[in-house]
Amino acid sequence: MRLSLDKSVLVLIDMQGKLAGLMHDKERLFANLVILVKGARILGVPIIWCEQNPRALGPTIPELVENLSGLSPIEKMSFSCCGDPAFDAALHRVQRGQAVLCGIESHVCVYQTAADLKSKGLEVAVVADAVSSRSQDNKQIALSRMQAEGVCLTSTEMLLFEWMRTARHGQFKEIAKLVR
Repeated sequence: MRLSLDKSVLVLIDMQGKLAGLMHDKERLFANLVILVKGARILGVPIIWCEQNPRALGPTIPELVENLSGLSPIEKMSFSCCGDPAFDAALHRVQRGQAVLCGIESHVCVYQTAADLKSKGLEVAVVADAVSSRSQDNKQIALSRMQAEGVCLTSTEMLLFEWMRTARHGQFKEIAKLVR
């Protein structure tokens, strides 16, 4: 599967304070998510932002919120983002056939969202260095299972350069600065 700017939507899943602080390798995760969100905004890729039970888990981490101006999170109680009608409505509004997933936890909300989006006929990619779980084992099991079920794995930098396709892209220099 080739990921493209005009077909992709970035889905940011449940990057909330109480839970986010428990993630394996959280500093790297947070840094990659900031790069990914900034890159999507620069390149004009729509973002759908979800929060799992925010009254219990708290708000999205500030590092991300400051890069999501003009967007509002979709509150959900289901583990899969697809379990909330507001998510399905947002997905319908953006009219994109490729869902690129990032966030937490890999083995619960990310996995279930990926499986449901695949069943809806979308092409699904997971940014492997922009997802995590509380344990490395759960993250690896989730990535293996998603890949076995036809989900494309990518990385933050790989995705941004794949979206641009060429160093002649108008935002190449701005994106290159993000990853250096």
